[in-house]
Amino acid sequence: MKKIQVGDYVEEIYERSDLPVEKAREILKDETVAVIGYGVQGRAQSQNMRDNGVNVIVGMRKGASWDLAEGDGWVAGETLFEIEECVKKGTIVQYLLSDAGQKLCWPQVRDNLDEGDCLYFSHGFSIVYKEASGVVPPENVDVVLVAPKGSGTTVRSLFLEGRGINGSYAIHQDATGRAQERCLALGIAIGSGYLFKTTFENEVYSDLTGERGVLMGAIYGLWKAQYELLREEGHSPSEAFNETVEEATQSLYPLIAEKGMDWMYANCSTTAQRGALDWYQKFADAVKPVFRELYDKVKSGEEARISIESNSKPDYKENLAKELKEIADSEMWKIGAELRSLRPERQKKND
Repeated sequence: MKKIQVGDYVEEIYERSDLPVEKAREILKDETVAVIGYGVQGRAQSQNMRDNGVNVIVGMRKGASWDLAEGDGWVAGETLFEIEECVKKGTIVQYLLSDAGQKLCWPQVRDNLDEGDCLYFSHGFSIVYKEASGVVPPENVDVVLVAPKGSGTTVRSLFLEGRGINGSYAIHQDATGRAQERCLALGIAIGSGYLFKTTFENEVYSDLTGERGVLMGAIYGLWKAQYELLREEGHSPSEAFNETVEEATQSLYPLIAEKGMDWMYANCSTTAQRGALDWYQKFADAVKPVFRELYDKVKSGEEARISIESNSKPDYKENLAKELKEIADSEMWKIGAELRSLRPERQKKND
């Protein structure tokens, strides 16, 4: 276990060297991991664990996800079951439905848990916002969390590349005395590169803020504002997009990922350095009040209420498709699609 100190703050980080896959497999050898839900996280985590030699079964309703699971090699009646039966067979139940789906299916899961089982989440949402979700686990089961810091798609792709995505872990309830051991073994089994400790509350507050903020909502808002300003000032669609999105994602963000923001600054032109250093604090001052409003709404449960109400509507998918189509049909992302098609690697594929 590695300790990292930043100022007075000390964190403990578990790496694969602390818990190799072979040891994780040994810890889980007598367990049956029942993965409930086959969305992006359920699909990725179940396949990674299967590839790592863990005894895994998956549970879902019959439909498109069921067909997808069969195509991925899960066998009906052997490793593929409907939700209630899957929970009954599992000793560890990974509850990986959507937040709205967890509320809907909770009675099926709760009523089929046995004493000593382990209930696993990859998001603190349902536990933290229990008044809205109705998810209150029985006291005789372990309740743990492993939250990969990325989409299920990335969890799977990095695993196949022999790498791994970092994740956080938390123990909400330790009924057996083995909750942490089980939790860390599961974190390694799903392909985590390293694991840092958190709480269910901190995970969900930071996650919802991040998704609505710099990871998705805020970054698109900034891109949109700059693109529209450049177009208003007479710049072409391709120029506006290149200076807003393409250079960021293809050149600068990889430099940040490699060695940090200071290194990226040091490897840009002196003009870019001076401008960035002069302007970043102005942007920080301008948007911090928006982040304060966002965090307060996350912590109060208001964002959770909106999410559950919206995602529970019968026409949610149809309305989502309309909203996403509006983005796809905007000039900004139409020119983006055209420019992506011109990248050399895309051209090479078409040759």
